[in-house]
This record gives sequence, C-alpha cells and structure tokens, in this order.
Amino acid sequence: MLRGLFVTGTDTGVGKTVTCAALLCRCRQAVPVRYWKPIQTGIEQDDDTEEVRRLASCFDEEIFSEGIRLQRPVSPHLAAQWSSLKIELDSLTGMVGSQTGSARWIVEGAGGALVPINDAQLMTDLMFALGLPVVVVARSSLGTINHTLLTIEALRARDLYVAGVIMVGEKNSDNRAAIERYGGVSVVGEMPLWKSLDSQTLAEWAGRELDPRGCLLERLQ
Repeated sequence: MLRGLFVTGTDTGVGKTVTCAALLCRCRQAVPVRYWKPIQTGIEQDDDTEEVRRLASCFDEEIFSEGIRLQRPVSPHLAAQWSSLKIELDSLTGMVGSQTGSARWIVEGAGGALVPINDAQLMTDLMFALGLPVVVVARSSLGTINHTLLTIEALRARDLYVAGVIMVGEKNSDNRAAIERYGGVSVVGEMPLWKSLDSQTLAEWAGRELDPRGCLLERLQ
C-alpha cells in the first residue's frame, strides 16, 4: 500500500505540476519522496514528469516514470479513445503494486477530480484505489470559492480525505478565509504565479511558505 499524497486540481492548468515539485522540495528533507504521474495526455506538448524532475532537481530514484502517455491535450478517456486504447484502473494500480521501499509518493492527477479515465470510472476512482489523502490545487482568483468547495464536496462524497488546499496566484485573504470556513479545510500554501521558475526559487519558496505547520508532512510520517 502506498503512503503519500494525491494532488488534484479544481481545473486543468491550475498548477498541479509545480505544486508536486514544491511538495518534493518541502518534504524530502524529512522523508524519502517519489513522484508519479499515472496518466498524461498531450504528451507531445508537455511532459509533466520531466518538468517535475527539473523543478525539484530530482534524483532518478525520486521519479517513477511508468504510466499511460497519450497524445492530444484532452480528457484521458477521450485521448485513449482516439488512440484506440482503454485505460484500466487495475493496470494503473498494478504499476506501483510491486514497488517497495520507504518512499512517500506524490501522485499527480490529470485535470480535475471528476475527469473520466474510461467509460465508467473517474479520476476519483484512481484516488480511492490508491488510498491516498488528497491535496487540492486551486486558483486564488474570482470563482475559486465555488470551484474549490465543489471539488472538496465531490471528494468527500467518495470517502476521500482532503488533506489541504494550495492556492495559486495573487494572495486573496477573503477567498482563503471562505474556503477554510465553508470547506472545513486548511489552506496549506499560497503559491505565486512566476513568470519564470527555476529549482532554487521553488525550493526556497517551499521551505519558507509551503505547509508551514507541517500538516501535510505529518500525513507522510
């Protein structure tokens, strides 16, 4: 059984990949960590695994590169259909079932929580199968309260534990307060939008401002 965190978002392109790299930077001093992207679409345009490797200056053992890799930046079920494939949940969980060691896993979802992965299953089914607490990445801007609370509600309705929310963009104390109050969850980080980003800048930010109370780290120990 894996131990770690599953990183999902309120939307696609919200900042999950940078968040995963930041979590690796934040947690690796306390526990061994490993990153995994089970499903990646649009691989011809972006490679999130390699971006995490760059941003977190990962060693080879901190990256698990197996997974479903599909062309075209669309929902996994559609990208698979266009490639004449079907994504099987058992196949995905089997990829990590034989993995041993003490590493804590940072698993990145594709798109949002309710993205379909095949005709019958959603990203939340993968979260449930892996049995990991979930971190929600959300924008800080207008509309985030509704999107974040809906995501939290959908996760809890499926018996998934929401470990925290990370907001991305210009800080907005009112939106943060509303998410914490109505969502009954802690905002464990407020990440800026960088015009350019390197591993040192990300590591320094993560050390100062990500999970300052150690709420997520406690889940990994």
